[in-house]
Amino acid sequence: MTDVAAPSPAEPTALDTLVAEFSRLRDPETGCVWNRQQTHESLVQYLVEETYELVEAIESGDRDGMLEELGDVLYQLVFHADIASTTPGEGFDIQDVAAHVTEKMIRRHPHVYGDASAPTVDEVIDVWTAAKDEEKTHRTSVLDGVPLGMPSLALADKLLSRAERAGLIDGNAPAAVNVQAEDELGPLLLAIVASARANGLDAERALRTTLRELQREIRAAEPAGTPES
Repeated sequence: MTDVAAPSPAEPTALDTLVAEFSRLRDPETGCVWNRQQTHESLVQYLVEETYELVEAIESGDRDGMLEELGDVLYQLVFHADIASTTPGEGFDIQDVAAHVTEKMIRRHPHVYGDASAPTVDEVIDVWTAAKDEEKTHRTSVLDGVPLGMPSLALADKLLSRAERAGLIDGNAPAAVNVQAEDELGPLLLAIVASARANGLDAERALRTTLRELQREIRAAEPAGTPES
């Protein structure tokens, strides 16, 4: 009988190596004391910083910078997963994170992995929203799940979409200021901030104050039990 050689173990990927080195980095006996002391909460500032640096690299077209900053964001994700894997009550690792997001990706794209049809972008959004609604049945407001610590302009965009879902505004109504290109919008926003500054006003605070009022109006307008998407 001819002996059949056992299959060679697969070579570890660069991601496998990163995950393994993190275990060494945070080893209770031989690892780095700073890394061992970190928590999810203490790392938030670094995750935010690295994310903004990645955005800057993308928007400036810096390919090498993008490679580096994607790595720094990945480092933060692996860091959080490693903490979770050694924290009582959490008990998940980076493989669990990957499995969870893969399952979520498949579930929210039934037009790719199932029988649904969505040949246009608008239909894709409708299918995705319906899939997400099915997951979030425990939420009772369109505002549930909106991270209020977002940058104010991004938060404004998010809340306006929620206001539309709650029937508070008409998404098809003519825009109050009809700006159709970002190279027009940027100078307009800068001019508004410059005007606020010239008059001793805080543009950031003014917008966030208005957004808090919009949140109150949305909650008053939506029917009870409306799920978030």
